[in-house]
Amino acid sequence: MKWKTAFVLVACAAALVAQTPPVTILEVEAVNGVLYYGDVADPSKLGSSPTTVPRAGRNFLPWVGFADIVAVNGKPAKGVVAFRGTIINLRTTATPGQAAAQAISDVTRSDVEDPYLEIQDADGTPIGTIVSSGLAGGTPPPGAPTAATGSNIAITGGTGAFLGVRGQLAFGRGSSVRQASMAEDPASRRTHGGGSIRLILHLIPMTSLEIVALPTGPAIFHGEDWSPVTADKPARAGERLMMSVSGLGPVKPNLDPGKPFPPYPEGQLHEVNSPVDVTVNGKAAAVVNKYGWPATTNVYRVDFVVPDGTAAGMATLGLSVAWINGPEVKIPVR
Repeated sequence: MKWKTAFVLVACAAALVAQTPPVTILEVEAVNGVLYYGDVADPSKLGSSPTTVPRAGRNFLPWVGFADIVAVNGKPAKGVVAFRGTIINLRTTATPGQAAAQAISDVTRSDVEDPYLEIQDADGTPIGTIVSSGLAGGTPPPGAPTAATGSNIAITGGTGAFLGVRGQLAFGRGSSVRQASMAEDPASRRTHGGGSIRLILHLIPMTSLEIVALPTGPAIFHGEDWSPVTADKPARAGERLMMSVSGLGPVKPNLDPGKPFPPYPEGQLHEVNSPVDVTVNGKAAAVVNKYGWPATTNVYRVDFVVPDGTAAGMATLGLSVAWINGPEVKIPVR
């Protein structure tokens, strides 16, 4: 079966199989975290000291901070967590005259805080940015992931693979940053070192990642002849399969939003920019291709190899892009 014929079967399907997107939780680990406090009255002194400078100051003091992203959900990654905030020291019982200048409130929080995450793949490929704003310190919000230990911060949007995401962010166990004066030169942050940070993000994507489906089942095809994977013709361990997927996001080279993928081989293949992971029964499957399907605006082709040793029967196929999970589907394997 030619690829054009196979795609017509997908594109002309009467309906897509409705699926509930799974919960997406990102655990972002960062190191060398330092917060720089605005305790310097003379602007010429900002960032001037080659040595570490402890912070000074009381309530209402503004600050900025940085940390290096090293992993997302246990997989190597790069990027930066950039913070900005203001000390507020909210306490339910505040004592006047304290050195830190506590503020009376019905809640306990330390700062108004805006964390920004710009995430890259392990090879430095830009993936996207996540923007958030809220209150730091204290307890996590109701319904937060159990790994969250503090802060109450709303995710307000994102770019790239995280375009339009919403959700909530909290800090995880073990998070601790070094506090410094803005007199300290931030170019030496990695040399001087800082604390480690674990951020727990509960994401609600704007668009759903899913395998585009026919009324008869998922649109997954045998690589050798483009025939659909069915109970009568199941997949085999070690076999290369192809599937049509929506919601994989930006591609490289870049393509204007809403513009269809060009034909091939006449045109240029547009590869999915973000990391794409496929699992079969929880075991990682090798992803061979991941690019836009010609003449569509939001359908992609993903080729993968069924892992050796996959047991016969109905196998669970998992898919994720930029660490965001799509709904699992079942495929027959013999």
